[in-house]
Amino acid sequence: MAQKQPEITTATVDPSPTTEMIGPNFLLTRREMLGVTGMVGLATMMGVASGTIPQQAQKTRIACLTTYWAATRSHADWIITKLLDGYWWQGAYTPSRVEVVSVYIHQLEQSGLGQKICQAKGIPIYNTVGEAVTLGGEELAVDGVVIVGEHGNYATDLKGHWLLPRWWIYNQVIQVFERSNRSVPVFNDKHLSYNWDEARWMFDKSRELNFPLTGGSSIPLYYRKPEIELDIDTPIKYSVMLGGASDEGAIFHAVDVLQAFVERRKGGETGVRAVQSIRGPETWKWVENNPWASKLLDAVAKSFDLMSGHFQQYPKTNMCLLEYNDGTKAAVIGGRDVGWTYAGEIEGLEEPTVISMLGWAGPFDQYHASNAQPHWITEMMVTKKEPFNAERLLLSTGIVNHYMESNWENSRYSPVGRRIETPMLNMKYRTTRGAQFNTGKRPPSRPYIRGFDQ
Repeated sequence: MAQKQPEITTATVDPSPTTEMIGPNFLLTRREMLGVTGMVGLATMMGVASGTIPQQAQKTRIACLTTYWAATRSHADWIITKLLDGYWWQGAYTPSRVEVVSVYIHQLEQSGLGQKICQAKGIPIYNTVGEAVTLGGEELAVDGVVIVGEHGNYATDLKGHWLLPRWWIYNQVIQVFERSNRSVPVFNDKHLSYNWDEARWMFDKSRELNFPLTGGSSIPLYYRKPEIELDIDTPIKYSVMLGGASDEGAIFHAVDVLQAFVERRKGGETGVRAVQSIRGPETWKWVENNPWASKLLDAVAKSFDLMSGHFQQYPKTNMCLLEYNDGTKAAVIGGRDVGWTYAGEIEGLEEPTVISMLGWAGPFDQYHASNAQPHWITEMMVTKKEPFNAERLLLSTGIVNHYMESNWENSRYSPVGRRIETPMLNMKYRTTRGAQFNTGKRPPSRPYIRGFDQ
């Protein structure tokens, strides 16, 4: 019931002197660079004059809009830097195929790193979202928009929602789209919004204005062990997803990974009937009373050579329990020592299928699946096609939205949350995508090419 990762070829790179000479580990002095560019410019002019070298097409121009860009651990740095300098995909360095032409940073004063990078790269930082996507003009002037509304000094409400202004940024982009009577692809990092009504509006606008939309977690694109993807129409009965689930951001990662697997089940995605949150020791009481969940947890423990009951040793955990419209059931559970691991009970197979996304993708300077994610961001920007159904992004967002509400009723908290019926999550679609995760040799230790040493 699993297919191996197919061989994926990257886009053809122009074999000019600059491409061959300037690789991921090659640095030139300023004088050498001027010499190379001078020779390339002369050769290009001569080639164009003689008709032997066609002029290169302009790269896809991207506006990057972020909340905060102050730390090398911030999502803005992981994602935008790779759009600037290229990324590590399928065991090799891949030069960037897009051009970042504008940046907006909501918390600009705190974002010294972002300011420094933009100065080194010659990228203007605009004062407003609208100016960034119009390049200071009146109408849309870019070919794609990347929103990284993650990190920064933002409040958290009583229920645990991190009040990041993703909708606020997205809304201003939409205003420019509508004023310009055209739209371009949009990437929105992580979930659409902490608020369901805002999230639904964001998705609906993408359909109304007919632009590709993607986003979500980077973990479904992470290196896997084993390197397999579930076949489309796999008869999944039950699923457990283990991973970090301590807060809204972490539970979204786990839910989005789960959805990347279960959307491939027989008949396709049918939507979610109900969501429930259970927190603390009550999680393990629920697992004990549901043998399918215990079986899948034991299968994960066995695959990691851990003793049976390993996960139950940690009482401070939590769970997102899901019932799907077709009767499929799943549980996302906070669990240690296994990275991000999916376990599925599949009809016709004696043993559960266990697939893990483990450890680091490489040295810290090449951290995380933020190599694979910029690859698929780039693919959408260049091809104008969604890498996966945007309904998954909306569904994962909605699951987390209602999970966060489950433990609260009439302003009172309960560790055993109420079961919330979710007719608003009745989303049906059939995925046709192939495997999308990174494979091959891990990236070497090489600082991002920021234009300065540190």
